[in-house]
Amino acid sequence: MYSSPSSPLLCHSPRVTVIGAGRVGSTLAQRIAEKNLADVVLLDIVQGMPQGLALDLLEARGIELHNRKIIGTNNYADTTGSDIVVITAGFPRKPGMSRDDLLRTNAKIVVEAAKNAIAYSPDAIFIIVTNPLDVMTYLAWQAIGLPRDRVMGMAGVLDSARFETFIAMELGVLPSDVKAMVMGSHGDLMVPIPRFATVNGIPVTELLDAATIERLVERTRNGGAEIVELMQTGGAFFAPASATCVMVESILLNQSRLLPVAAYLQGEYGLNDVFIGVPCRLGCGGIADVLELNLTDEETAALHISAQSVRNNIERAQEILTSVTR
Repeated sequence: MYSSPSSPLLCHSPRVTVIGAGRVGSTLAQRIAEKNLADVVLLDIVQGMPQGLALDLLEARGIELHNRKIIGTNNYADTTGSDIVVITAGFPRKPGMSRDDLLRTNAKIVVEAAKNAIAYSPDAIFIIVTNPLDVMTYLAWQAIGLPRDRVMGMAGVLDSARFETFIAMELGVLPSDVKAMVMGSHGDLMVPIPRFATVNGIPVTELLDAATIERLVERTRNGGAEIVELMQTGGAFFAPASATCVMVESILLNQSRLLPVAAYLQGEYGLNDVFIGVPCRLGCGGIADVLELNLTDEETAALHISAQSVRNNIERAQEILTSVTR
């Protein structure tokens, strides 16, 4: 007859909290659970919604062949001990709105969510998804006071995936054979870099003419707005959730993947005190390294213009938060 050992092994399942149970948050929870990466806590202020979504996901476990715990809650205490906290909470864009238009509505939401989450998970790594993403990441980092390696924004992975998709569609090739790099802010001033885009190692500049590449670059810059205009009642959520899941996976599995993410810069690329999209190596501690690419003068200038726009919006957001707390 089997008897358990007197000192049972202590098993720790990774835990990821997703704050905001909207389309991005709920799809991300599904991705994480069905990839068997971690247990998931889905938190939202709307009573019953995260609980219902969690139950729905739980009922699919036997079909999807995983046994991850999925909790829906309105209480931050249920997020205790999270390894990663992802903030997707906030209002989405509507047709005609820019990401920057969301400053006033989303700044307070993200700051409060970050403060509440860090109180229960002081060792967590934070990934910010709420728009305007670079600004929200800065505000969250400032609010919780974590080292820069443990706070980042999801931006470049999504923007690069869009660029890769448009290149693959143009050339009629397998999307997974296309690799691209998009830096800068997550907005109209993002910096796609065609000379770093390849198809199975072949530079895209050898496969497409300059006019076509510029057209694809512009479509990438407007990738989110294009979806908003088509849907009318919401924005993208499948691709943003997938992009965030790639980051979560690299951190939880210590994959050291080189991914473009919104990182806090301290002199890299000649920039300071700003979150901006740059290539980083992600591992179990968060951002292990920021890779400095040899950019051309034109690319560097575009990156600095993008960073200045982020700085301007950070100042606006800080003024808004100050006026709210007076």
